[in-house]
Amino acid sequence: MKPFVTALVAASLAAPALAFEDIADQYPQSELYAKPYEFIPNVYSAIGATAPPTYENSGHNNNLSFIVTQDGVVVINGGASYRLANALHDEIKAVTDQPVKLVINENGQGHAMLGNSYWAAQGVDILAHVDAIHEIEEEGDFILQGMQRYNEDKAEGTTVVVPNMSFEGEKIIEMGGVTFHVLHLGPAHGPGDTQVWIPQWEIVIAGDIAFHERMPPIFPGADTDAWIETFDGPFTDLGATYVIPGHGHPTNMGTVTKGTTGYLKDLRAKIGEHIDNGGDLSDAYYVDQSQWEYMDTFEELATKNAGRVFEEMEWE
Repeated sequence: MKPFVTALVAASLAAPALAFEDIADQYPQSELYAKPYEFIPNVYSAIGATAPPTYENSGHNNNLSFIVTQDGVVVINGGASYRLANALHDEIKAVTDQPVKLVINENGQGHAMLGNSYWAAQGVDILAHVDAIHEIEEEGDFILQGMQRYNEDKAEGTTVVVPNMSFEGEKIIEMGGVTFHVLHLGPAHGPGDTQVWIPQWEIVIAGDIAFHERMPPIFPGADTDAWIETFDGPFTDLGATYVIPGHGHPTNMGTVTKGTTGYLKDLRAKIGEHIDNGGDLSDAYYVDQSQWEYMDTFEELATKNAGRVFEEMEWE
């Protein structure tokens, strides 16, 4: 990689994390929580609030990324609403005259796919993993109703739109001299977790397989052991230098390894010890997670995560 690129990325990696739940919207003139910035040349990300979705952050609590090529733009995540996707598109138009040719949903959650309604109206193809598509088909209306409750008037125009393109293990896309490997590496945070790997730039847009500033949420029925195997195996084996996680600022593999499998392994070890000592679910909520208290959403997620890992591990 060219020296000026290396210097730019080093500066980004060295910058202090600024994602806290109690700070004001960083881009009040837009529905985006933060203005997109260029992490490495041609790769931009609008970093969402590392907090639950609210009216104040317009549901922009994940990362909305886009890659500019010589023959079009690829967007990672549809956004949480029609209006939020429109706001992202306005930022893309300020950067390039190239058209958006593809949107990739990193999973089937609302902040990844509810903005599909905007992109479909622009005639843009939308790609997601088959399991994410199944989740959208089964849960989309329920997810939309949840967004409408917190987003009120900002939900205007949003409908559930199922992606028109699907993949299973890997889909390779060539566009404007850039090769995109769209991957489903295995079970992780949720159904259809998708990673976008660009080997020539050594960067992975990781989606929700990887966390560092925000505590990983463990959903009911999650298999944390499989998540660890996927992360420590095929995800780590990519050999990425740069990582844009699903939430939080772009960083490197060491940082997301600590924040993801470092956390999951620690919690599983403590819950395992609790079970071996005859502990029950009511006390499992209070295992010591204090070393992870620095993570945003700790208060919302720590006890829930402990209970869900107990329910998982008591049957292992």
